[in-house]
Amino acid sequence: MKERLQGFAIIGALLILAGGFLTFKSVSFGISLADSWLADRGGADTDYYHIIVKSYINSFLVGGGIMLGFGLVLTSLAAYKLMKIIES
Repeated sequence: MKERLQGFAIIGALLILAGGFLTFKSVSFGISLADSWLADRGGADTDYYHIIVKSYINSFLVGGGIMLGFGLVLTSLAAYKLMKIIES
């Protein structure tokens, strides 16, 4: 049981790191994907390009936020359960 909880804590920590990374790098990832989209398309209206950039950035923000939140909850619960096992 203790090993399983330690595994959950490690997975949670990795999710926290990945979510934080996606959240903080969302602008550069979003712009990179939008530039790739623009190059594949061969050009687009400036307003339309701006909408695409914002949507890619928001996608990475949402994905990173979900991973970060899930990692925090998973790590917190695993740490709480591990402390209860150690106390008894």
